[in-house]
Amino acid sequence: MSGPVRRRTRARESALQYLYMMEVRGHDAEEELDAFVEHQTKASRDPRGRGEIAAFTKELCQGVPENRLELDQWIEAIARNWRLDRMALVDRNVLRLALYELIFHPETPYKVVINEAIEIAKRFSTAQSGSFVNGILDRARVLIEDARAASDGHPLPPKTAAPALKPEPRPRQELAPDALFSPPVPRPRRREDS
Repeated sequence: MSGPVRRRTRARESALQYLYMMEVRGHDAEEELDAFVEHQTKASRDPRGRGEIAAFTKELCQGVPENRLELDQWIEAIARNWRLDRMALVDRNVLRLALYELIFHPETPYKVVINEAIEIAKRFSTAQSGSFVNGILDRARVLIEDARAASDGHPLPPKTAAPALKPEPRPRQELAPDALFSPPVPRPRRREDS
């Protein structure tokens, strides 16, 4: 049992590296997918597992970009105070990978996907990334479970609330230049009668 799980972990880590490369280099990286997967799997100490690692890595590396718009909608709807472009590059790709599995691989237990994503975020990003990823994926898990319970179809991204209108700024009052630096006016003294 530890073999297949470790193989999938290795595939997820490789897929994260590829998605990172793809985001930095653009679509030019798509041409190198086969060479990338071969390079990542040839050094595996598990010769029988190379095929499984390669297949799952390829599926993740192709599935995430194909569904990126939908995955990003999920992330933006859940991470209310975070724009996607402000998230760390590694964190948003870890979220995309995990959401892809949560949505398109319902046979994989939620707990496994979320725990793997947390560990990968901690390993490749910052110490705070684990809790950030956990919060978003746990909320996504609840929404995906609810959507699956309500229908047999594909769970759709939650609707985002319309952004709150910001109040218009009040015009600044212009003060006379000497009003800014006028000396304080002395208060009259109270005369106390005894």
